[in-house]
Amino acid sequence: MKNTLMQFLALLVCSLVGACQSNSTTGESSETDGNLPYPKEIIEFTPHPGNPLFSGTGETTWDRRIRERGFILKEADGYHLWYTGFEDYEENTILKLGYAHSEDGFQWNRHEGNPIFKESWVEDMMVWKQDGKYYMFAEGKNDIAKMLTSSDKIHWENQGNLDIRQVDGSPLSEGPYGTPTVWVENGTWYLFYERNDQGIWLATSEDLTTWTNVQDDPVIQMGPESYDQYGVAVNQVIKYKDHYYAYYHGTSLEDWSDWTMNVAVSKDLVKWTKYPQNPIMGDNKSSGILVHDGSQFRFYTMHPEVAVHFPAE
Repeated sequence: MKNTLMQFLALLVCSLVGACQSNSTTGESSETDGNLPYPKEIIEFTPHPGNPLFSGTGETTWDRRIRERGFILKEADGYHLWYTGFEDYEENTILKLGYAHSEDGFQWNRHEGNPIFKESWVEDMMVWKQDGKYYMFAEGKNDIAKMLTSSDKIHWENQGNLDIRQVDGSPLSEGPYGTPTVWVENGTWYLFYERNDQGIWLATSEDLTTWTNVQDDPVIQMGPESYDQYGVAVNQVIKYKDHYYAYYHGTSLEDWSDWTMNVAVSKDLVKWTKYPQNPIMGDNKSSGILVHDGSQFRFYTMHPEVAVHFPAE
């Protein structure tokens, strides 16, 4: 009788404070893995037979190679691609910003004014359009996140490094904070970023000047699964049917020589549960993002070349 009473009291306390919610590798979850939605149309993809669609020139140009996360934004006049170009892996190499346009998302034309931004290092970028203005969040040198703005997608103004603070308002510790990815909702900007690919943190801002962590621990951690035990970084966050989906790349190798694409789901942008059947894509296809073409989602991977994948039938 005493044990039964104690169990009842423990359950009552758990229900009040939420301590008995099911756990995931990314923190607490309000739903069990079995109840979380993983729609096939945004999870399962097959490659387009015409891949790759876009790559480095392979010639003696500023973009002989491309790397890391590029980004594609679809608008009424077609598809807009931003990418990082460089000649070779050399000590004094500066990674520059390129732009290409496509009417159909398959055939791409490089901008005649490329590189469109070369004043400072730009890589691993993503673009968000808000109130007619374009915001680019990218890595600068030494993997420090920064923001650029544009009114026409071509001419960009560097707004400087992002000022990210811990929960108590103190600055982050020294070191990289890169692969910046934003989501905007109800006047709040949500920034996902990684620190040396050792976890994914979340900070918010209402003025784009100061960003404050929602917690000082990662919202998505490495492992314990093998496919992302040595590195993680978010490429994109979307909202689909009342849930948020983070598309992130992870690696199972300590030397980071191979990356996979993975998905995590959340109801509040803070507590994330990894898709039980990760990874959703291998073969070192990484830096993937979803783009809706008007009838379905396409999944573009950006590294080490641009390839497109369509929902599996």
